[in-house]
Amino acid sequence: MSENKKVDVIVVGAGPAGVSAAITIARGGKRVVLVERGNFSGAKNMYGGVIYSHAAKEIFPNYKEAPIERIVTSHDYVLMSEYDSTTITYKNALEREISFIALRPKWDKWCVEEAKKAGVYFAPDTIVRELVVEENKVVGIKTDLEYFYADIVIIADGVNSILAEQIGLRKELKPKQVALGVKEVYKLPSETIEQRFGLINGGGREFKLVGGPLRGLMAMGIMFTNKDSVAIGLGASLEDLKSKKIKPYELLDDLKHHPAVADYIKDGELIEYSAHLIPEGGFDSVPKLYSDGVMVVGDAAMLVDNVHFEGTNLAMYSGKFAGETALQAIEKNDFSSDMLCLYEKKLQNSFVMKDLKTYRNVVDNIMSRSDSYLGYYPEKINEFFEIFTGTDGCEKREKYIKFTKKFFTQRSLSELFKDGLTAIKLLFGVFKP
Repeated sequence: MSENKKVDVIVVGAGPAGVSAAITIARGGKRVVLVERGNFSGAKNMYGGVIYSHAAKEIFPNYKEAPIERIVTSHDYVLMSEYDSTTITYKNALEREISFIALRPKWDKWCVEEAKKAGVYFAPDTIVRELVVEENKVVGIKTDLEYFYADIVIIADGVNSILAEQIGLRKELKPKQVALGVKEVYKLPSETIEQRFGLINGGGREFKLVGGPLRGLMAMGIMFTNKDSVAIGLGASLEDLKSKKIKPYELLDDLKHHPAVADYIKDGELIEYSAHLIPEGGFDSVPKLYSDGVMVVGDAAMLVDNVHFEGTNLAMYSGKFAGETALQAIEKNDFSSDMLCLYEKKLQNSFVMKDLKTYRNVVDNIMSRSDSYLGYYPEKINEFFEIFTGTDGCEKREKYIKFTKKFFTQRSLSELFKDGLTAIKLLFGVFKP
């Protein structure tokens, strides 16, 4: 890239949001540069998990040619106590592909190759130090080596978006706005994985794990099946970890030794450990999304639905909307805020902002009663099913009476009232138009 070279759009960050923006612009016949600090796209991303097929197809109609690990056919929700667990499972047919499991280094590389075929210029190993601002308008980027100019810059540099902070679109993150994700990957033969998880025809399973070894924290565990490895991890509120002085790797160690998990990864070879911040603030943490000459997308815009563990699909759609807005701005030769606000309107009219608004209070409400919802109640559910599924020669009726008395004595009426009130608030918030 020569000095003072100018293109239509520069996209900073080659994750799902950035590559979706870049390929949308390139398909519109405009000149776009996709800048990535890693030596390849996905090199610095720990995420590897579920990607939703609808979003993938929207950006990449040929996504089935990508290096997909497995199609998700089983969605398991596991409520854990100290030693046991209750699992709720939803299964979908392989043909009704809702989502798939992919490893981000492989998936992201494939996406960038598709973008390059569409005409995107890809610039890896490029660190953007700051945005170039002239007369209060973003006009380019400054790297370690040069200045590079464009009519529009799209910021897709992830949760720690220094660039969005630099121009005042975002404030410095607070601990309550992010979760710390930690993950380990265990290598196992494909045949072993299919036998242990009950998989056939390339199907896969994803697990969401609550309670038990997570110690009532605002935290959730995940486990999913790759072709020849199993990933186990968790995301925990950074504020919770800080206030309770708990180390995330200790939580992960407890989680992987729980009976609900341990047998699945038995004899596996640990091949990866990684950690990463995850946007957790939801609707109220979404920053200003545009200014003169600039838009913010994906994790940099805090676009993560933490209730459903949705991030990549929101990122892809936000990139697509930003790309579409850039094309309209170029056609009109108008790169002002008045024009680029169309990006925010597209988001607001889509499921992205509507879902975030629906769940805007969920995390705060659950966090206020996390010891109940993520500790006490999962434990009691397991205790109930231990009675319901077992027998020891004693009358069931007496056991149920004892269980009920214990339930109401171990948790005071005032605590139960607070839990019920919070549940009502959650439902009211979700169903309120």
